Amino acid sequence: MSDALDLLAGLVLDDGRRWGEAAAAFQWEDARAVLDRAGPPFHFLTRSRGGSKTSDLAAATIAAMLAQAPPAARLYGLAADRDQGRLLVDAVAGFTSRTSELRGALDVGSYRVTAVRSGAVLDVLAADAPSAWGLRPWFLVVDELSVWGAAGAPRRLWEAASSAAAKLRDSRLVVLTTAGDPAHWSRGVRDHALADPLWRLREVPGPAPWLDPERLAEQRRRLPESLYRRLFENEWTAAEDRLASPDDLAACVTLAGPLPPEPGRQYVVGLDVGLKSDATVAAVCHAERILGGEFDERTLGVRVVLDRLEVWKGSRSTPVQLRDVEEWLEGASRTYNHAPVRYDPYQAMGSVQRLSARGVRVDEYVFHPASVGRLATTLLTLVRERALDLPDDPELLDELANLRLRETSPGVLRLDHDPDRNDDRAVALALAATYLVEQPIGGNLAASSGGDEGYWQSLDAGSVTPRLSYDTQF
Repeated sequence: MSDALDLLAGLVLDDGRRWGEAAAAFQWEDARAVLDRAGPPFHFLTRSRGGSKTSDLAAATIAAMLAQAPPAARLYGLAADRDQGRLLVDAVAGFTSRTSELRGALDVGSYRVTAVRSGAVLDVLAADAPSAWGLRPWFLVVDELSVWGAAGAPRRLWEAASSAAAKLRDSRLVVLTTAGDPAHWSRGVRDHALADPLWRLREVPGPAPWLDPERLAEQRRRLPESLYRRLFENEWTAAEDRLASPDDLAACVTLAGPLPPEPGRQYVVGLDVGLKSDATVAAVCHAERILGGEFDERTLGVRVVLDRLEVWKGSRSTPVQLRDVEEWLEGASRTYNHAPVRYDPYQAMGSVQRLSARGVRVDEYVFHPASVGRLATTLLTLVRERALDLPDDPELLDELANLRLRETSPGVLRLDHDPDRNDDRAVALALAATYLVEQPIGGNLAASSGGDEGYWQSLDAGSVTPRLSYDTQF
């Protein structure tokens, strides 16, 4: 390790100083840990904006490549996009050109760096790279993981590259990023690093010590509080427009799984229909009065329980089959005490007309700015008051964690989501929850007729199964 550390310390920065002269204590500690081949092989490091992340990744990669890598070793740098990846290569090129001792040691291309003597190669890949499942990395560095895309190609690249680190016994992995939104999947990687003995987690709190205090104060005045705390305090902080904080959402997870119907209880089914890009979702819910305490006129002292969630996923080539959805809804309504189905007529008019003809009660909920606002505020209030009982369903919780609230007009909110996210489960849940919350305070929350347990047992056994057709986009 000493040769690699000596090499790293001798790299020349853009201000003419050697890395070893300028590095703060936390930089030295991270460098020693990363280059120590006897220590933990995997590292998750976080620093605030301006904390020399890309530069230090480049410096550590040069040191490992020239002082430790075996002949023809493969090294990889992963970044959010090609521009970010180019910054890593530029940092390597800068050290190479400024440090006379490196003259002729590295051949630097656009996205590849080659050690001339050993033949070791560093390839830089962007998060939208088509495939990374064949990688055999000896050394893997990951830049700004918390700003990678929330799904799709970025997530697949991380899974492919990080799992490839298990292929070689002496492989090492270093993630260096600024803290992000707790709802982003990188937070799960961070939490794993905290608990697993093969990982080292190091999070440097606060702004980088070399940042100008006046410029830092200007950033605090200009940026939203959550963004400033993420970027310059290095805190995992949810945005102000998130529907649910991680703590509130976690407090709502109280159910082990689907709940069977109970005689005398009133249920409702919220239905959100999507055929190709979006899923079709049905949410069976009931309400329970909360005894004691003070309640406003919005919640009426009610908590909403998600008894069952059913999802049909289609694709352009194989859309969701509405006849399967209708069959399921008819059985679910009958089983759950003849529960009404609440729906958006724009989406599902044909289906609900057929269901109504079969004796299923239907409740039309027309989408317009005010009614969409009620869906958003109902879900917001229930989550923030922790008056929502949910199963530990990863896809549902991920969707709720990433929902945003957008003000469409003064005081009117609507649910929103990032382009690579969906809100189908949340809308179905909100449709059912709004129906239940809007029942009058003196109303009867129970139904008189019992449920058909036999039908539901057959559904769980697989005799009546929603048709799932998965597209690679999901």
